[in-house]
Amino acid sequence: MIGTIVNTGAILAGSAIGSAVRKGINEKYQGVLFNAMGLAATALGINTLVGNMPDSKYPVLFIISLAVGSLLGTWLDLDGRFNSFTGRFSRTNLGQGLSTGIMLFCFGTLSILGPIESSLHGDNTFLFTNATLDFVTSMTLASAYGIGIALSGAVLFCWQGAIFLGAGFLSGFLTPELMTEISIIGGILIASSGLSILKIKDCKTVNMLPSLLVPILWFLIKGIVGV
Repeated sequence: MIGTIVNTGAILAGSAIGSAVRKGINEKYQGVLFNAMGLAATALGINTLVGNMPDSKYPVLFIISLAVGSLLGTWLDLDGRFNSFTGRFSRTNLGQGLSTGIMLFCFGTLSILGPIESSLHGDNTFLFTNATLDFVTSMTLASAYGIGIALSGAVLFCWQGAIFLGAGFLSGFLTPELMTEISIIGGILIASSGLSILKIKDCKTVNMLPSLLVPILWFLIKGIVGV
């Protein structure tokens, strides 16, 4: 799991550097960083969405996924629970930063395919590339939200570790078709986080996380039924 360890280390290092820099930045410039991070997240989300939408064989699936997943997440009050938890560790709006970081770090194609390639073929190229991107992203996030962003590194380690350990099974299940549907939803969630940071619309993105499970359930049912 050397690739995952490097990826996690990059987030921890970026968070430490960003947090240290943050102490010397006045409130006006912190606002500029918030805007930059919000715009970047929105752009990355839209890019992921647009890049995968043409390859979707089920163009309505992401709409159903978002509707069902958002209803479930709202019923469970995931956003409220998440913000309550993070509020214990920080007086800033750490929950917003963490939710954005987790989505940027965990739900990109590189973060999912990387552990599979590492486990099956010993190739860490995807993960090393992802580590470079995550280092810059975590540094920017931490400069705005503080050292608490490092917690997203722990989430990433568990996420990629689970994929790495289950790669033998997942390699047959994570087909290009499923990856496309997950990436479309992931792109929407990342863009949603960007809109929240920019204070354009608080979409309560954490409540939408169950949407990622709907395509998985669909493909499981599809495989069992043989459609």
